[in-house]
Amino acid sequence: MNARVGFMFAGQGAQFPGMGSDLPARSKAAAELFDRADAQLGWSLSELCFEGAAEALTASANCQPAIFTMSLACVAAFRERTGVSPAVCGGLSLGELSALAAAEAYDFESGLALVARRGQLMDAACAASQGAMAAVIGGEPAVIEGICREVGIDVANYNCPGQIDISGLAEKVDEAVARLADAGPRTVVRLNVAGAFHSRLMQPAADAFAPVLADTAIAAPVCPVVQNVVGAVVADPAMIRQNLAGQVTGSVQWEACVRAMLDAGVQALIEFGPGKVLSGFMRRIDRKFPVCNIQGAEDLDAAESLLQSL
Repeated sequence: MNARVGFMFAGQGAQFPGMGSDLPARSKAAAELFDRADAQLGWSLSELCFEGAAEALTASANCQPAIFTMSLACVAAFRERTGVSPAVCGGLSLGELSALAAAEAYDFESGLALVARRGQLMDAACAASQGAMAAVIGGEPAVIEGICREVGIDVANYNCPGQIDISGLAEKVDEAVARLADAGPRTVVRLNVAGAFHSRLMQPAADAFAPVLADTAIAAPVCPVVQNVVGAVVADPAMIRQNLAGQVTGSVQWEACVRAMLDAGVQALIEFGPGKVLSGFMRRIDRKFPVCNIQGAEDLDAAESLLQSL
């Protein structure tokens, strides 16, 4: 198949109990990837994914390596079946590290080590502060940004037209939610997360993650990769490191990332990993553009049918 396909990767929060459990029986490549993860970590990540409780999967130290491995197992199964390589890669937050692995900026083991450490550091930052996040549906970005500045919190994600996530100290997020409700017609929903991701409260994690990145070999990706903090393709390994460190506290420019992927001339986008959040965002960006999700073995059939239709 010669289709030009963009690969998208899920972020933290998409995890669910049993994720990826049907992949090893359908794909030797996926089974081998889970085995490699278990061997490297020294504990059974595959058991956590396949049989773990939701609470165990929620902690950043667990869910980040779990989502990373499960997402790339989906890629392994897809490529084993179709032979299709990515024309461009991107991922939301944690998913950016999966995207870089898919684009061969580092090998699976190096990426897993990065993700596992990132999750530990972010868990520690969450424990050291009372953080919260909320999704703002509707409203002008400038108004949302202004209120965030005034109360002392941050814009975490620009997800798609009409959806922005905010992040910071819980009491200040509450203040922002109240002020946004008074500022005009919009919906604000508190997010069920462990802390204030992509905010200034994650600075200790960002500071500690930077030297980990410095010690990790990162090569120029074999295909374009979009990075969250700039919303554009980045190829230089030094800039990739800098952006990965900055992403821990910086705003995720996901809508810009998607538009950069579309500018790369892809015919379809496939979301790899648990959930269908990114596919949903894509439909808000361009409802007619071909997109699908692979989060289990049965999704491989739908993805193959999509490729055949291009």
